[in-house]
Amino acid sequence: DEFDGSARGGRIAELLGGYARAHGDWRPLALFSELHYTRNLVALEERFELMILCWGPGQASPIHNHEGQDCWMAVLDGEIEEVRYPLPSAGGSAPLHPRGSQRFSPGQVAFIRDEMGLHLVRPPLAAASGGVTLHLYASPYDECNCYCPDTGRVTRKKLGHYSVRGRILTSGTAGTR
Repeated sequence: DEFDGSARGGRIAELLGGYARAHGDWRPLALFSELHYTRNLVALEERFELMILCWGPGQASPIHNHEGQDCWMAVLDGEIEEVRYPLPSAGGSAPLHPRGSQRFSPGQVAFIRDEMGLHLVRPPLAAASGGVTLHLYASPYDECNCYCPDTGRVTRKKLGHYSVRGRILTSGTAGTR
């Protein structure tokens, strides 16, 4: 099992990238909103959470952490940009400055965990279209820290899903991640 012991996640990026390059069966689960990016739940188990996130042009996640969990993001459609930020100093309240960004195309996989820093995810700013990503978290979590880029101030955010297995929830919450 990929989540066990020292092999934690050893082949996950390879498996997700292969799936993203070869399959289109995710399309009915990729539900968009004009108002915000969406978090569409595919599977939730004790040891992992799998979601399809849909990004319209100009939509972005906040700068956030991952609650100590490993996170893989495979691009299914479009181009996606990940902007990384260093971890702020404890109790610090200073602006956050990006330390770099990377663009990912369909079939490419990004990975992050908290000790690597914070990030935000979005379609590239000049993009006329959005994108779709597949996110796998090593363990489910329902809250995370979000960071104000101007002040570094931390806000604790409850996470939600826009849809579950293709069914839009009545609250239609997008959440964060």
